[in-house]
Amino acid sequence: MKRENKKRTAALHNLGCKVNAYETESMQQMLEAAGYEIVDFAQKADVYVINTCSVTNMADRKSRQMIHRARGKNADAVIVATGCYVQTAGEEIKKDLSIDILIGNNKKTELVELLDQYFEDHAHAVDVIDINDGVQPYEELQLAKTGEHTRAFMKVQDGCNQFCSYCIIPYARGRVRSRDPKSVYEEARALAENGYREIVLTGIHLSSYGAGEDFGLVELIRMVHEIPGVERIRLGSLEPRIITEEFVRQLRQMPKVCPHFHLSLQSGCDETLARMNRKYTTEEYAHSCALLRDAYDRPAITTDVIVGFPGETQGEFEQTKRFLEGIGFYEMHVFQYSKRHGTRAERMPDQVPEPVKKERSAELLALEKEQSQAFRDFYVGRSQTVLFEEPIQIGEKRYMVGFTPEYVRLAMELAPNANADDYANRLCSGIVGEPLTEDLYLFAHD
Repeated sequence: MKRENKKRTAALHNLGCKVNAYETESMQQMLEAAGYEIVDFAQKADVYVINTCSVTNMADRKSRQMIHRARGKNADAVIVATGCYVQTAGEEIKKDLSIDILIGNNKKTELVELLDQYFEDHAHAVDVIDINDGVQPYEELQLAKTGEHTRAFMKVQDGCNQFCSYCIIPYARGRVRSRDPKSVYEEARALAENGYREIVLTGIHLSSYGAGEDFGLVELIRMVHEIPGVERIRLGSLEPRIITEEFVRQLRQMPKVCPHFHLSLQSGCDETLARMNRKYTTEEYAHSCALLRDAYDRPAITTDVIVGFPGETQGEFEQTKRFLEGIGFYEMHVFQYSKRHGTRAERMPDQVPEPVKKERSAELLALEKEQSQAFRDFYVGRSQTVLFEEPIQIGEKRYMVGFTPEYVRLAMELAPNANADDYANRLCSGIVGEPLTEDLYLFAHD
């Protein structure tokens, strides 16, 4: 269908996870290919696309706010809402007069077609499937470039079958489905040819990649590992149970895989884990960490922790804190539990008071700061390799900033007349120096 005006402007806003960010960038490239001019979301545009999040009630609220903010920027604009909040809000969102086009998950590829139809007949459009009606096909989205400077996030998996008692995501994303390995290979190769030296494989539940198929995550990693130009591979959040001796042995054979592993924990107390419907114990989790540390020299292990989950007693919280102290993480993302409408945890007894959650969160954040600094301090005076990304200014000095394989952030001072572009997207070896800021350390290349 031919568009009358190929110079319409479009602005996009993303809320939520890296999977959402990937999908937003993919939609932007669809619009660019269709002739739209992409402008900043703060500007007046003909079309606003809001890729929503629904992981918490607060995320729902932020999604609504961004939709209404877009309408306020241009009363005549076409407002498109898509993503997880659209998928979970049900009839409520259809009544929102600020929205012209609703697109659920697994239907984002139809964005341009729906806009074409809207501009032709100006009829409100709803394209939201029942994503939980069986296993949906994997929605093929593509990226040739990304807003990141040197690394490219690649979505390779969608959906979740875990049904943790606090989480709405399985209802927003549907059942587990995996991207065709050939599609992954083609995109990773194109990204490498466009200069991206680091690939980050991500998904809603990455560990389930290949479930029910004749391929799996290790085979996918190995395939990307063989692509010329790819220098580093990072993995998104992993299920602790995927970390077996065989899995680690095979990863160890691929030197491009960064020793940086995010193993979601949520609680260091078995009773709390059971209420959460997490499908492992603290002993199993600790064993996964030990396997990684046996295979790699000081791998960076990061995690997520929820404090104040329903029924969490002071004793259970103290068990969690002792467990975290015993494992020793590089980074911990600490969240205060908040009720999520539509989940089992919302209806659980013994909801923890907000002041108690706040106090427990502060304790764990202090521990996180201590452990994170200890991990980074270890590298002072030692040799490391950095993939430089971008220049920054601190006071009167310029620095080139990048990350080690373990994701430690380092900064190299630039000479007054140095061209930052000479270092962008370049791997350099050198010595780690003292901290410039809390999480940024000096680096002097060889």
